[in-house]
Amino acid sequence: MKTTLNQKVSSLVPAFDDQDEVFSSAFSLLREAIEQRGFPAASVAVTQGNRVVALKAFGNFAYDADSARVSHDTVFDLASVTKVVATTTMAMILYERGLLDLDAPIFKTVPEFFSGSGEADVRRKQVTFRMLLAHASGLPAYEKLFLKVESRDDLLRAAFATSLSAAPGLRAEYSDIGFILLGNALERIAKESLDTFCRREIFLPLSMSSTTFNPPAARREQIPPTADDRIFRHKIIQGEVQDENAFVLGGVAGHAGLFSNAGDLAHFAHAMLHGGQPVLRPETIALFSSRQSGPNGTSRALGWDIPSVPSQSGKYFGPSSFGHLGYTGTSLWIDPERQLSVTLLTNRTWPDCANQAIKQIRPKLHDAIVEALTRSGIR
Repeated sequence: MKTTLNQKVSSLVPAFDDQDEVFSSAFSLLREAIEQRGFPAASVAVTQGNRVVALKAFGNFAYDADSARVSHDTVFDLASVTKVVATTTMAMILYERGLLDLDAPIFKTVPEFFSGSGEADVRRKQVTFRMLLAHASGLPAYEKLFLKVESRDDLLRAAFATSLSAAPGLRAEYSDIGFILLGNALERIAKESLDTFCRREIFLPLSMSSTTFNPPAARREQIPPTADDRIFRHKIIQGEVQDENAFVLGGVAGHAGLFSNAGDLAHFAHAMLHGGQPVLRPETIALFSSRQSGPNGTSRALGWDIPSVPSQSGKYFGPSSFGHLGYTGTSLWIDPERQLSVTLLTNRTWPDCANQAIKQIRPKLHDAIVEALTRSGIR
């Protein structure tokens, strides 16, 4: 019996009946990683052209032998892959509609970024939407704001008031704080919440039926756990966002909070590879996925990352490729030249965040997938 995939997006055709033979080396890497406790669970999807050529799941929710098995329908916490699938795509849509000026100062949309900062730093008025998307705003990478506040509004105020660690536009520094600010600014422009906008404008049109912020409580036990949190929430984190700042923000944030499965992300990647229809135009994707001219040495596009040397995408993804990683062990990489996408979802942060094996496994997996496609002649 042939395996099926949600076919509401009719142009994406399931073609993975021979995946175990074609991708035997790649799949072996994932099995070995699980055996060596790099992560308990993994789910992978590969699209090539108009076909899904691999859709496979490995392992269990946790390392216990009696833990639930994962399937290709299993939903994972995407962590920072939220930044591109939700927040950046929302920015792209608002840009197309003429509602978002990339070079507009952010404080004109979020006045608190300047007036509520409590410091006379006029540089804050120079920070633009483009800088936030390109991680060149001068805001720091990360702050444990959740330890200082008690509510969503308090955390937003703390994010708005975070001091710059560099002059705007001077250097590229990946920043969760910047995307918290960006997500809130986009909500103000759209006059609705990030989750409501993304559900209507992105997930429903692309048949991403399993993609959501804040999965219903009834579904939480069907989602692999990401942490045994003994410091902040004092419980096992399962079916709610692992990122503590996003948790205090109510599970909906510009930097984290989205949950999805490999099949849904295959639909999303397919749209990015085929002109963005029905949610975006090709020229918008080209603009947002192109390397920024500054700061010097940046490997950032707008929202998206692009291959550097070395890259988590491996050694074969071309210069026009774009992708993103998630802290929980997730990733999405897209190569327009090869018409290829690779989604990898894991819960490598279980039971804690100490294990970094994903950094070695991920590029090897991408290399093995490209080599398998080359050998098999799949186009």
